[in-house]
Amino acid sequence: MIWYIIKLVILLPLIGALIWGSLKLMQKMQAKYGAAPGSSKAVRVVETTMLSPTLKLAVIEFHGREILVSASRNGLVRLAEAPARESGE
Repeated sequence: MIWYIIKLVILLPLIGALIWGSLKLMQKMQAKYGAAPGSSKAVRVVETTMLSPTLKLAVIEFHGREILVSASRNGLVRLAEAPARESGE
């Protein structure tokens, strides 16, 4: 019983430290390889709608245009394009 408690006291903080370290490493990797916080992106997903488990409609804003695309397992298909709406609508 004493051996079990000793292992628990040693291993539990070790596992917690490994979890904490992996989370910190993930945050560093995201900051290094992902988009920097506060930077603006050229493409923005405005809205998505799920039509079926394998088919989704998405409105994407790109360079002042809104593009309606269909996303499925086979890829993306552009369905329509229109000028971007004002943000107040």
